[in-house]
Amino acid sequence: MVSTPRVAILGLNYPPEPTGISPYMGSFARGLRKRGMPVRVYTAHPHYPEWEFREGYGQWTRREDIDEVAVTRFLHYMPSKPDGIRRLLSEITFGLRLAFARWGKPDVVVLVSPALFATAIASIRARLSRRRPAIVVWVQDIYSLGVTETGAGGGTVARVMKAVESATLQAASGVVVIHSRFSSYITETLGVDPERVQVVRNWTHLEPAPEPDVLAVRRRLGWSSDETVVLHAGNMGAKQGLENVVNAARLADEQKLPLRFVLLGNGSRRADLEKRGEGVERLQFIDSLSDADFQAALASADILLVNEKPGVSEMAVPSKLTSYFSTGRPVLAATDANGATASEVNAADGGVIVQAGDPAALTEAALTLGNDPERCRWLGENGIRYRDEILGEEAAIDQYAEWLRSLAEKRGRAAGAPLPDTIRGHA
Repeated sequence: MVSTPRVAILGLNYPPEPTGISPYMGSFARGLRKRGMPVRVYTAHPHYPEWEFREGYGQWTRREDIDEVAVTRFLHYMPSKPDGIRRLLSEITFGLRLAFARWGKPDVVVLVSPALFATAIASIRARLSRRRPAIVVWVQDIYSLGVTETGAGGGTVARVMKAVESATLQAASGVVVIHSRFSSYITETLGVDPERVQVVRNWTHLEPAPEPDVLAVRRRLGWSSDETVVLHAGNMGAKQGLENVVNAARLADEQKLPLRFVLLGNGSRRADLEKRGEGVERLQFIDSLSDADFQAALASADILLVNEKPGVSEMAVPSKLTSYFSTGRPVLAATDANGATASEVNAADGGVIVQAGDPAALTEAALTLGNDPERCRWLGENGIRYRDEILGEEAAIDQYAEWLRSLAEKRGRAAGAPLPDTIRGHA
């Protein structure tokens, strides 16, 4: 019989946070629970992308059940501006809360990075525990690349990040990455054994939604029928480089182009972007929406935008792409033409790539796409096909679950104690 490992998932983000890693954490935990695995989640209070605790949260420790998954939340230091030393302290305080918490008796511990330093602290705790569970690190962003590509630190900071990331990943029983480009980097540069690396793509986490009344949605959001709406959804942080979008909207104003650039969501840079965009008529900010309204907004825009800071090419694959490919709308990506994001858009044949940090190129591409509805339709259909064939949730979690079982079985054999065939809950 196939053994059923007990799984503890440790990560900074979890529903009800609407964007970033949180939706994948939630669907992953639900998926394992659906497959009969006892699952517990240890996470922070919801705070992303606003970087402030949501109303009703913020207790020292809070326990709740979400979709039949036991969730324990820990209070940690929450910086108003999550950059530099403040973000590091935030991660370390969360890691310390994890390190001194009771995890039950998991057979597998899944650590989600980001946050790298919290993951490193929790990994040490897991390795020092008497039970010695299998340790899996789920890499959503690569920190050492991020420091270099976003310019967040100098050479010393980059070397420290690389050393911590390398040591943490090498010490794990297994590492899951969301793209083959990540796999190449962590094996060739960070020295992780290729046999311990698994590629599991992020999946489309949104439930199928009925076709919205596009005209009604556009009216509600203030979008006219004679303008091309270019929508960027998700976090407004450093690596997105959204100053480029503000500049493109200002350029569209100056040339009186039939374009509207929309920034939907929140993040650490939103206030600065709003200040930069004061007086720009063709720029609109919209607060985070419910899942249903979010999907309706995506499906009612004309073009869906990915924008990355110049130099960002390999550190991350934007999670928003899985949602974008579900809409039937074309993707416009302002990014490094040789980077991971461009490779994903090109693999789907679902969009157009322009150089990062070039507002004139962004404006021209948006105008060209907006004037070619047949190409927009074709690109959108390609995105849907890619979602169906490559980004399916059930297949991804099946792959993940089987790998967790194999790691738990190996760990059990190494310890000389076979896992039980069925386990109804944590001890």
